[in-house]
Amino acid sequence: MRFVLKRLGFNKIRSQKHETWERITDAGTVLQVRLSHKGKRDISKGTFNEMLKQAGIDKKMFRDLLKK
Repeated sequence: MRFVLKRLGFNKIRSQKHETWERITDAGTVLQVRLSHKGKRDISKGTFNEMLKQAGIDKKMFRDLLKK
């Protein structure tokens, strides 16, 4: 997830209990995604879908960004 967020232009703005990643779109919308420090453990499906929603992308776009 961090790799994709970096590709989308997100910047890590906070790292305490959770990491907060932020990106300001061209339209001025602020997008924020919160990530847990779970390391390499799997993310639940619901949590993953919520992170995609916060980032403003869908699963297809996520997969495409991983392939680049």
